[in-house]
Parts: sequence; structure tokens; C-alpha cells
Amino acid sequence: MEENGFIQEVENDEISLKEVFEIIKKRFKVIAAITVICVLIASIVTFFVLKPEYESSVTLMVGKPIHKVAVNPDEAITYQEIQTNRLLVSTYGEIAKSRTVLEQVIKNLNLNAATDVLKEKINVSLVKDTEIIQISVADQDPKVAATIANELASAFSDQVVKIMNVENIQVIDKAIPPTNPVKPKPKLNIAISLVLGLMIGVFTAFVLEFFDTSIKTPEDVAKYLGLPVIGNIPYVEGENE
Repeated sequence: MEENGFIQEVENDEISLKEVFEIIKKRFKVIAAITVICVLIASIVTFFVLKPEYESSVTLMVGKPIHKVAVNPDEAITYQEIQTNRLLVSTYGEIAKSRTVLEQVIKNLNLNAATDVLKEKINVSLVKDTEIIQISVADQDPKVAATIANELASAFSDQVVKIMNVENIQVIDKAIPPTNPVKPKPKLNIAISLVLGLMIGVFTAFVLEFFDTSIKTPEDVAKYLGLPVIGNIPYVEGENE
């Protein structure tokens, strides 16, 4: 009997889909208010607090070390050599963000920045299945971003020649000042704040409903007190006599 009573109690505590919609409908103003507040906060931060950040990129193609170059120009390049070159590109990526290269860039451009700070602005990506790397630099000033990217490519090329004994490094595309910022992203920020606001609003609505044990309807009497409703007295507006 006790087990059946426990099962019945658990079943009574389960919330139906209809009740979920009723709670959302009942607390719709709360959900809407929280959602609007989240969107407003995200909009203010995006448009008035966060400063725009621009990103400029320089593209380079790096080849194999000198001792790998074939003596005969007509000598076929093997698949193994191509794979070796691709692995070397990963090494070049680390060299581009090395302290030696960054210090050279800071010195050449007379930048007032530490190497760690400059390193955070740099991103080195590898173009898949190629010997091409792309060095990107982010800054609040588009011209500064392009200048640093080009100088970084030059300092990187010098170090690769010394360290890896490479002679065929070519700049495919120089960095130019970008016109549009990459950060912040207003549409993405607002979309995220909208979803987050809805989630917080719905959660708040269920929390309020959970702690609200006041009896307002005949259904509440049966739900909270477990008593049958015999009848109800309608409320009539009017003056008291």
C-alpha cells in the first residue's frame, strides 16, 4: 500500500505539458520583461561600450629548405616532399608568433606594447592542403593592424631564412587596412542575448510558480489542499450596501 501511495504521489507531482503552457502564459509579462532587459543590456554594451576591432591579413607561401631543392629543374617532386613541406608550415606558424619575431616587429615599428600583448593580437592559420599561411593581426586601428601584419611577415621571413635555411618565401597578398570591423558582432550578440533572456525568463517563471502557493482558482484547491470543490461564489462589482 505504501509503495502504491508513493507512486501515486510522484504521479501527482508530475507537471503536464498543458500546465507548462499555462505557467508560461501566466508569467508571460515576467518572461518578456527579462528578455527585453537582456537585449537592451547587450545592445548598450555592443554599441556603446565595446570598441570596434579590425583584422588585417597577409598571405605568404613558404617552400622547402634549400637542401631539399632539386638540382635538376625537371626532377619530379615526390608526395613525401609535399607532405614534409606541409608539416614545415606548422613550424613556420610557431616561428611567426615567437618572441624573437615579435620583438623585431616592436622595434621596427617603435610600438609601445609588450610581446605578450602583441601575441594576443596575432592569429596564424594554415590553408588546408597547401604551403600557404595567413597571418592576421587585430587592432582597434585598421591602419595599425595592416602595418603590423606586413612588418610581421617581413620579420618572419628573415627568421625562417636563418632558422630553416629557406630561400623561397613569397608574399602573395599584402595586408591592407580593413573597412569593416570583425568585433563586436551586433546581430550575433543580440541573438545570443535574446535566447539567453528567454531561458532566464522561463526559468524565473517556473521558480515564481514553484514558490507561489496562494490559492486563486478552484483547481488550486484540489491541487494544494486535496479537497473537492462544491461550489464557488462569483465576484460582483458594485457599491457595498
